[in-house]
Amino acid sequence: TDFIFYSLESGPWDIPTMEAFMTAMTEASGDKKSHPVTLRIPPIRADREAALTHVAEGIAAGVEGIVFPHVESSQDAELAVSAMGSRLWPINPSGDLINILLIEDQEGIAVAREIVGTPGVSVAIPGPGDLRRAYEGDMQAVETAIQTVLAACKEFDVACGITAGVDDIAERLAQGFKLIIVNQPEALSVGLKESGRE
Repeated sequence: TDFIFYSLESGPWDIPTMEAFMTAMTEASGDKKSHPVTLRIPPIRADREAALTHVAEGIAAGVEGIVFPHVESSQDAELAVSAMGSRLWPINPSGDLINILLIEDQEGIAVAREIVGTPGVSVAIPGPGDLRRAYEGDMQAVETAIQTVLAACKEFDVACGITAGVDDIAERLAQGFKLIIVNQPEALSVGLKESGRE
């Protein structure tokens, strides 16, 4: 794996426990560099001021990326960019922080092009699980939504991510997805083989 998703989207906001997790990972890695951590914060829509605090606390704790769930507008995307500061890639080509925007509601899909086209977006991901709920199980609508985000990513040269497993990781890589969140450990070896990294 290239990085770890650490989620504080729901439940208590507990940075000290995340820091303990990161310290344990560093100690366990020995001579190797430990995996970067990306922190999933509560949705911006819940509290915009709190989102800014969450980002600042996450960066101060040493995460290398912030995951913004349920991004629904270009205003949300602009906050996700501005909150990251001067270390954000790709605005800073040598930056060491990324933002990952999850577009997983009908509201966000309707304006996916505006969200993804916001200057400074590092990665965009259509979230299949939440989209399944948003479209009440209509899998054709879910796939259309996923392809809408992918098309916007290709248009604006933004890395696009997706959750995938053994059965669909090869197809998703062929479609042009650059970041894969695996939902099965076995998918790692399949993905590495398909991407030529094995």
